[in-house]
Amino acid sequence: MPNDITFFARFETDILAGRKTITIRDEAESHFRPGQRLRTGRYEDNAYFCTLEVISITPVTLNELNDEHARQENMTLAGLRQVISEIYPGLDKLYVIAFKKIS
Repeated sequence: MPNDITFFARFETDILAGRKTITIRDEAESHFRPGQRLRTGRYEDNAYFCTLEVISITPVTLNELNDEHARQENMTLAGLRQVISEIYPGLDKLYVIAFKKIS
């Protein structure tokens, strides 16, 4: 069964422990809807590791990212901005997908 969303393996532990409760994605992954349950896997090998429920999807620009976003990602604001600029170089229009682990 294919996964609905994937995360880099380095985020798996934080997601499973409830320390990472959002993900910031580009427009290609902005189609999720509140209440939707997502089969979640690792990006590197597509291995399933949990099911997440989408709470909300909120548009955001790189400059609008703040300490609360960083806390929800379980990293510093500088670290968050660095990761986002590496994954989405030159992209400013992003989406915050808030989620909770349900299994």
